Amino acid sequence: MKKVLITGANKGIGLEMARQLSQKGYYVFIGSRNLKSGLDAVELLTSEGLVNIEAIQLDVTDQESINAARNEIGNKTDMLDILINNAGINGIEFQGDIPLMHTALGTGVDKFKEVYDVNVFGVIRTTQAFIDLLQKSPTPRIVNVSSSQGSLTLHSDPEYKYYHAKGAVYQSSKSALNMYTIALAYELRNTDFKVNAVSPPSTATDFNHHLGTGSVEVAAEHILRYALIDNDGPTGKFFCPDNNPETGEIPW
Repeated sequence: MKKVLITGANKGIGLEMARQLSQKGYYVFIGSRNLKSGLDAVELLTSEGLVNIEAIQLDVTDQESINAARNEIGNKTDMLDILINNAGINGIEFQGDIPLMHTALGTGVDKFKEVYDVNVFGVIRTTQAFIDLLQKSPTPRIVNVSSSQGSLTLHSDPEYKYYHAKGAVYQSSKSALNMYTIALAYELRNTDFKVNAVSPPSTATDFNHHLGTGSVEVAAEHILRYALIDNDGPTGKFFCPDNNPETGEIPW
């Protein structure tokens, strides 16, 4: 039975990915910053008749927490087949349903550090901690959940539909994550690894104050398409169906 770790999987798209993977027969470790939230997620999924799901306390901003999660999972299995780096924050405050976007000149460095600590450094910490377990899999896959809002090409195009939706902190953190994905895929290019950055389509979750338009079911299906690719599948690419419904690939 193949094993999967999903960070930030106690709710939203992460929870739905855990649900769909369990339905497909995978053993799923639900990484959750708050263990109780993770246990509640497991209870929900098991009440639906799903099995082989386990909560793991994992705070991607805390190296000790990550190390403990690595040891706990390593004591249960000698191999991890899929890592989905899903945990993320936008750091945005809302005034009603209106997001107060971070500006390049008016947002302090502390806010950048807060968001980057999860969206970039958290991915690096987690990937480096679990790479040895992934290397033992015959079909290792890493998906970094990104955002099309991190595309430099799209956001420098005045014709882009979201051109005026500039947010200096969240968007730049996803651009940095994308570059890390490129570097990681390059380093692993001569192995069986497939490493890709995947943006879900617009989705209504707590993450965006439920301002998205799509469902978590569709978003999870899209991300998992690249977590479950075969050996002929792509690596080192960036995908989002909102911007390219035909192939899914979008520019960096």
